[in-house]
Order: sequence, then C-alpha cells, then structure tokens
Amino acid sequence: MSNASETSRALVVERVFPHPPQKLWRALTDGSLLAQWLLNNDFEPVVGRRFQFRREPMPNWNGVIDCEVFVVEPFKQLSYSWVAMGLETVVRWTLTPADGGTQLRMEQSGFGPDREANYKGAKYGWQSFFNVLERTLTDLD
Repeated sequence: MSNASETSRALVVERVFPHPPQKLWRALTDGSLLAQWLLNNDFEPVVGRRFQFRREPMPNWNGVIDCEVFVVEPFKQLSYSWVAMGLETVVRWTLTPADGGTQLRMEQSGFGPDREANYKGAKYGWQSFFNVLERTLTDLD
C-alpha cells in the first residue's frame, strides 16, 4: 500500500490578518459572508452537513462544488470535503493567534499526480479568494 503523501499533494495558503480569530471565523462560517469572498453557498458549520458552493457554469463544469463538513472547532479549525470536476479534495482551515492578529492557514489536500491543472487552478483561485477575504474583513464592523 502506498503512502498517500507519495501519490497526492496539498496546496497551502497562509496569511496573517490584523483581526481577531472571531472575525475570521465569522467570515469562514457565515454563509452570506462566504458568498462575498468565496462562492454562493448553503453552508452551515455543522459536522456532517452537506452543502454546495455554486458559481456560474463554465465549459466542462456545471459550477457546483459538493461538500460535507468534517470538523468544526470554533475559532480554531474548520474542515470540509470539496468535490468538483471529478476530483475530491479536503479543505482545512486553521486559525492561530499571531503577532498583530490571526494567522489563517488553508490547506487543500488530495491533488493526484494526474491533476496538475487542477492544482494550478486552485493555487490561483485561493490566492484571489484570500485577497477578497482581506477586503471583506476590513469592511466588517
């Protein structure tokens, strides 16, 4: 049996935001805020909850990401599956206190060696999402 780390890779994006963990948690778990910086959704932070992220369909993709919540540890960790275009990955958010705010770490794991295009697309997408998240957090009261 092969080691999963030998056959798949993970994408990691980290950034320190000048906000308390509670504010980041709200942006990660409030469906209306998620829609502002990530995608339209019917998310609820409940373990076992199945939900979808949705965007406009594109050629070869219906615009739907099927998900299921795996971990909800308020202000610390959130994890869910991310199934789109025949690829199932896991997204894990980790919040850690840092000087001047909170370090937010997003890890999306499960990219197989035959999924380089998906990996590159996710890398671009998450960087963009993080930039919009930063603006969204700044606009929150």
